[in-house]
Amino acid sequence: MRTVSKPFDVTTRAARHFGIAASMALAGALFWLGGGSADAAEIAKPTVVLVHGAFAESASWNGVADRLAQRGFHVVAAANPLRGVQSDAAYVASVLSSIEGPVVLVGHSYGGSVASAAALGNPRVKALVYVAAFAPEKGETAVELSNRFPGSTLASALAPPVKLPEGGAELGIRQEAFRRQFAADVPAKDAARMAVTQRPITEAALGEASSEPAWKRVPSWFIFGTADKNIPAEAHRFMANRAKSNKTIAVQGASHVVMVSHPQAVAQLIIEAADGPAAKP
Repeated sequence: MRTVSKPFDVTTRAARHFGIAASMALAGALFWLGGGSADAAEIAKPTVVLVHGAFAESASWNGVADRLAQRGFHVVAAANPLRGVQSDAAYVASVLSSIEGPVVLVGHSYGGSVASAAALGNPRVKALVYVAAFAPEKGETAVELSNRFPGSTLASALAPPVKLPEGGAELGIRQEAFRRQFAADVPAKDAARMAVTQRPITEAALGEASSEPAWKRVPSWFIFGTADKNIPAEAHRFMANRAKSNKTIAVQGASHVVMVSHPQAVAQLIIEAADGPAAKP
């Protein structure tokens, strides 16, 4: 009885006649035709770029990044310079230019202003996710938006400005006030560490007017905490409604660092954004 050769038999014969290199190439071709669909699906996933805001740093995304990685996403946590909206946006745009394929761009707090500018004109940014973040209109500033509605207590929690050698000053939150102001729903030990490692922001950055925002063209998703003391919940709702958000989540009792205290909710929204609709017409 004649038997039909299996793929392994085919590659074995090839090895005898053409050598090991040809055998490996043929085996790879057989895998691509018959068993490579799972890898192709992984390649199709967008890269998630996470942009932290003022008084935070890249590690504030750890819980979210872990959950996204578990779902097969490639994740980049950009080190936002916190020097100025346009200069920071230029840096993030350079990070985006180094990434192949579609991108979901995620901003926290001031990082939302940076993401709004960095994504402008980049067709590979398929979604913007605002995590307790500013989504400014052209000409608006972080300071103005946070004070447009009552509830922000950030000014009273700030440490004295630190003068910079090149001029201007930068701001941080007093360590003793950090948890109460910034991370009230984070365990005390973790909040204390965050207070020590917080990244200061220049006064100029918080007062710099935004350029034309990408959210007018790129679909957006919003999530914030109802107990946010940096950006009032009403300001978040206003910005989400104005941007015609595809989905807006208000996490009851969550602080300004909702991505630290509720990483699963934030990661899930990012995943929904990755699967969401294309750019607005």
